[in-house]
Amino acid sequence: MMEWLILFLLLGLLGWAVWAFNRFVKLRNQVKEAWAGIDVQLQRRYDLVPGLVATVKGYMQHESGVLERVTHLRGHPEMPFDQRADEESGLSRSIGRLFALAEDYPDLKASEGFQQLHNSLVEIEEQLQYARRYYNGSVRDNNNLVESFPALLVARLFGFRQAGFFEIELASQRAAPVVGLARG
Repeated sequence: MMEWLILFLLLGLLGWAVWAFNRFVKLRNQVKEAWAGIDVQLQRRYDLVPGLVATVKGYMQHESGVLERVTHLRGHPEMPFDQRADEESGLSRSIGRLFALAEDYPDLKASEGFQQLHNSLVEIEEQLQYARRYYNGSVRDNNNLVESFPALLVARLFGFRQAGFFEIELASQRAAPVVGLARG
């Protein structure tokens, strides 16, 4: 009787270990898929940068530092994850600065080409934000399982690791203007 109980417990433990392993594989693949979604949106954004720089260049010769920075930061997909997040934040800040500078050029701001690029970029930034949320949710689920006992035993045994969150500042996210109410 005792042998059957031990056999039953071992089979249960083995069944759970297989389930946990498969769950880790599923979450790892979900994180990869979510990253691919971010990558698609980043590529769409990179594809707009040359047109944006070309449109703005004629109006802002003396703002060449910002234009060069935007061009330089455009797309380095071979970078490690941590550096890529920093580069993406830098690109977002530079694009935001570029749009802020465009406010000083009414002809540029009114140009149809600039408006189309601006609208496309805002749309891409929104899609990027959704992709980033999905990715970070997938990372959260993965990391929760990797850190949870007893699943962490399976994670360590088979080399499943935590994934890094992807936090970037989007060009479309600007600080809300401070509105002062005059007292009088």
